[in-house]
Amino acid sequence: MRKQADILDNVFAQFLRGSRIFRNRKVLRHDYVPDYLPHREEEILRLGEITAPVLRGSPCSNIFIYGKTGTGKTAVAKFVLNRIAQKAKEIKSSVRVCVINCRLAGTEYRILASLCLSINEKVPFTGLAVGELFDRFRKSLESQGIILLVALDEIDALVKMRGDTLLYELTRINENLGRSKVSIIGISNDLKFKEFLDPRVLSTLSEEEMVFKPYTAEELQDILMERAKIAFYDRVLSEGALKLCAALAAAEHGDARRALDLLRVAGEIAERKGDIEISEEHVREAQKRIEHDRVYESIKSLPTHSKVVLLSAFLLSKFDPDRSMTGEIYNLYSEICDQLGIGPLTQRRVSELINELDVMGLLNSRVISLGRYGRTKKIILGVPRKIIAEVFSEDEILKSMLNYKPKFLSPPQ
Repeated sequence: MRKQADILDNVFAQFLRGSRIFRNRKVLRHDYVPDYLPHREEEILRLGEITAPVLRGSPCSNIFIYGKTGTGKTAVAKFVLNRIAQKAKEIKSSVRVCVINCRLAGTEYRILASLCLSINEKVPFTGLAVGELFDRFRKSLESQGIILLVALDEIDALVKMRGDTLLYELTRINENLGRSKVSIIGISNDLKFKEFLDPRVLSTLSEEEMVFKPYTAEELQDILMERAKIAFYDRVLSEGALKLCAALAAAEHGDARRALDLLRVAGEIAERKGDIEISEEHVREAQKRIEHDRVYESIKSLPTHSKVVLLSAFLLSKFDPDRSMTGEIYNLYSEICDQLGIGPLTQRRVSELINELDVMGLLNSRVISLGRYGRTKKIILGVPRKIIAEVFSEDEILKSMLNYKPKFLSPPQ
């Protein structure tokens, strides 16, 4: 027991002596907004021009910003809103800004509570009806004569989980306001998000639209270089490691968050090993670690029925990969549901879940012809079996099924 404590004491002592790698590691985090955003000058200028009228007491157009993850949407929105808040303070304007991550907030209540907090309206954490909370927000806003600029980040998460009722109310709120106005900036990673919206909401939300394109490898290098100057001590980051981070992230649709994660984790690996330079080897190791963690969390956060579908594909790949088709997966899925005492979904819904797992990269499916018997989908695992087994072994419901032998299959001889 003492030996384990000594090991931890050594780890803590080494960390407290200070890092030879990191000067300021927080600048590599996703939520850090730098003073300079390379290769986003045009987007900053356009968003600034659209939102500038609020400084003279007029609402600006609602804006819908979309693009893939890691293209700078949230960073640009925060950058512009921070500057607007500063300028409003200088000229003593009644403008307020509020940024809410809808995925983290999770519910309409929490989103409305955050909106109330942004205008200094105190509300309880729970206990009120959503309608009453919205009325309090609207009345407090009107009584103070505030021009409110709201950025709803990951707005697609709100609509997919809760529908677009709150969004509809927010886009129509100005019809019931006199002294105050609300303008909305909706931010989404989902390029198909607009298909989920009521046409009335879409027409109001998308008065202006901005599309953020992925970064190229060269642009990612510039972004990483700017952050590295602040994050690391001089001559710690090798040129090869910097270029490799940018190249790997560019191969994944120009994701700046991915590049920053690779750089940060590579630095942490070098730090733990006691190395004085971040090398390409550290970046390769960081890539493996991040990929494992990402897949692990994706599987862990799946709803129960999606997990059972994935488990069915896992077991079929173990016993008879050639029979891993949509119909066979549904048969095994139904069998496992019966074993667990869970009511199975319809075959059509399970087919939709397979498509969702395919989009996430957890399964890979391709249509194959069965001749006169029609066509079906051949399903294979998109991630290592080891990770799936690792996640499900920690799941109280599914861990007992990891070694389950399907009744309609025989193990290979």
